[in-house]
Amino acid sequence: MKFIILWRFKAMPTKEGLARVAKLMEQTEKGGAKYLGNYWTLGRYDGVSIVEGKDEKSAMKALLPWGEHVSTETLVAVPHEEAAKLVG
Repeated sequence: MKFIILWRFKAMPTKEGLARVAKLMEQTEKGGAKYLGNYWTLGRYDGVSIVEGKDEKSAMKALLPWGEHVSTETLVAVPHEEAAKLVG
């Protein structure tokens, strides 16, 4: 499954904070979730991450350690081809 994670920094980012975040990403990948892309953005959210995991629980587990650094909103991504098959 793929998840789109919209996130906002809880505090101004620093080099030290970004180094801690890099370690969190490594731990997340060891826990079974895989980052497919990370992007800083302009606008309502500071960034977007695309994560792949086996199910919702793995995505939840991957996000729990991030609570100190960012607030998130997570969306489940369904491929266009699969979603189109649901249209009657």
